[in-house]
Amino acid sequence: MLPVIELDELATAEGRALLRDVTHEVGFFYLVGHGVDEELISRVRAAARAFFALPEHDKLSIAMINSPHFRGYNRLGGEFTNGEIDWREQIDIGPEREPVPDADGYMRLQGPNQWPAALPELRSAVSEYNDALAGVALRLLQNWAAGLGADPHVFDSAFAELPATLIKLVRYPARAEAAVAGDQGVGAHKDSGVLTLLLLEPGSAGLQVEATDGSWIDAPPREGAFVVNVGEMLEVATGGYLRATKHRVLTPPGAAERLSIPYFYSPALDAVIPTIRLPKTLADKARGVEQDPANPLFTTYGENTWKSRTRAHPDVFAKWYPAEAAARTAISNT
Repeated sequence: MLPVIELDELATAEGRALLRDVTHEVGFFYLVGHGVDEELISRVRAAARAFFALPEHDKLSIAMINSPHFRGYNRLGGEFTNGEIDWREQIDIGPEREPVPDADGYMRLQGPNQWPAALPELRSAVSEYNDALAGVALRLLQNWAAGLGADPHVFDSAFAELPATLIKLVRYPARAEAAVAGDQGVGAHKDSGVLTLLLLEPGSAGLQVEATDGSWIDAPPREGAFVVNVGEMLEVATGGYLRATKHRVLTPPGAAERLSIPYFYSPALDAVIPTIRLPKTLADKARGVEQDPANPLFTTYGENTWKSRTRAHPDVFAKWYPAEAAARTAISNT
C-alpha cells in the first residue's frame, strides 16, 4: 500500500520530512485533506462521462490530429507508450492560449484547446478544476523544497508566468472476462513534468507503481484522496534524490469501464527547472539523474515534454512536423 499524507501535516518540519522521505523511497503517495471541493470533483467527473458518452462524430470533431499543439481527443488505440498501443480514449487539455508566432521547437506546444460544441459545460468545469489543483500542487512543491533544505519559493518563478499544466480525461473501457491478463491500458512510463495529481474512479483497479526491486505495487483508489507522484523535472531538480517512478495501468479481465483524470503540474515551456543544493546528509543519498539513452531528461520543461508528446502521438507529429518526424524515424532505423 502506498503511504498516506495529510496536506495540513506539511505545515510542520516533521510533515515536510515525511514528504521528502516518502518520495525519496517510493515516489508515490496518497494525498488526503487536500481541500478540493467534492462538488467540483463530482462536476468534473460528470462532464468527463458526458464527453465520452457523446456520439463518435462529436468526439472526433475535436480529434488531436487537427491540433499542432497536441490538444484534443484520441480514440481507443490512438496513443502509444514504449511503442505499444495504449487501450484507452482520452482528451488532452492545456492552458488556453494563443499560439506563439513563428514558434520553433517545443514552443509549438502552446496554443488553444479544442472544445466539443455539444458539451459547453466541459470547458468551465475543467477550467475551475485546473485552478483548484494548481493551488494544491504549488503548496506541495513549496513544502518539498522546504523539506529538502531549500527556500520554499525556489520553484515559484518557473510557474509565475504561463505554466504549461496539462489535464487528461481518460476512459478505460470495460474488458470481457476472457481478456488476457496484463493487457496494456497504458504502458510503464514516467511523467515528464514536476508532479502529478491523479483522480481515480472509486472501486477501480489497474494502476501499478514500480518498486525499487522491480516488482509492481497495486495503487487502488482511496476515498477522498489524490494519488501524487514525482515527475522527471523534480528528479532533475534534486540530482536524483527524488526520482520519478515508473507506473502503468493494466486492464484486468472483467474490469469495469472507469475514468481516470490526471493533472500534470508543470512550469512554463521555456522554464529551466532550478537545481536544489541539497544538505550533505541528503546529497550523499542522491542517486543522480537516471541516464537512459532511450529517455534522456532535460532541464528545460518544454524540451522534456516535447520528447514525450511526440512519441506518444506519432500521427500528430508526422502530420504537423513531417521533416522532424522523418528525421527521428531515420535515426531510430540506423
